[in-house]
Amino acid sequence: MHVDDFVDQLWLAEGLSSHTLAAYKSDLEQVARWLLRYHQQPLVDADRDQLEQFFAELSKAGRSARSQARMLSALRKYFKWVARRGLRSDNPTAQMLTPKQVKALPQTLSEHDVAELLNAPLTEEAVGLRDKAMLEVLYASGLRVSELVSLRMSDLGLRQGVVRVVGKGNKERLVPLGEDALEWLEKYLKYARADFVKTANDVVFLSTRGQQMTRQTFWHRMKHYAIVAGIRKPLSPHKLRHAFATHLLNHGADLRALQLLLGHADISTTQIYTQVAKERLKQLHETHHPRG
Repeated sequence: MHVDDFVDQLWLAEGLSSHTLAAYKSDLEQVARWLLRYHQQPLVDADRDQLEQFFAELSKAGRSARSQARMLSALRKYFKWVARRGLRSDNPTAQMLTPKQVKALPQTLSEHDVAELLNAPLTEEAVGLRDKAMLEVLYASGLRVSELVSLRMSDLGLRQGVVRVVGKGNKERLVPLGEDALEWLEKYLKYARADFVKTANDVVFLSTRGQQMTRQTFWHRMKHYAIVAGIRKPLSPHKLRHAFATHLLNHGADLRALQLLLGHADISTTQIYTQVAKERLKQLHETHHPRG
């Protein structure tokens, strides 16, 4: 079946790692064994129908799309090599489609986790009040952390309860804040922001040096509050954006409206959150329904 010769050629021509070579060899040998068992045919003579039948059985057995894609990649390389050796003139994998890999769902926080996180800062201190306002605004608006730390005073529409955001591609959008976030933002502006001002600066959320806070600094602040709140799952500022989107959908928000709030250019980017919401509803059903 020429698999060993093919793997040796891959090592010489492409310099693949020993791990990759071993995986390719294992994949090809698995296909070869199946062909001999069910079709009494060597791998070199396999046709497209037989290979598609093999992959169909892999899918039924629960083999991941990623694993199948790697196996198909090995077969494509193998049959190209076979053609170059003059062992056959066609490539049975030429028209086969790569198995689609399902995009991983973003991990999110429960509403209880978010509440614990938002209550973690000590608001009696200027730093805590600033951080509380930042967390509240981030969760209430679904802003990207880069958009949050870039907010200017001129972007705030406190009377209307909105912030003006310039997102990716310099696209501008207005995002409502909600009563809680607006209340904490106003408290920060009234009682704490002046403590951070060193020179004239219109950045809303200032660092202790009186400059625009970096994304990394805010991530470290958030990590600290996650520890205080007892949240042990992996956490990042982007997780609050995921939570914002998922919780809105769980409470009946419209997908198009969510797309506008998040600043997604394409609705398909927003649609992944419908899967997160469905998974959450499925878990609730299985946990609480008497026949779940």
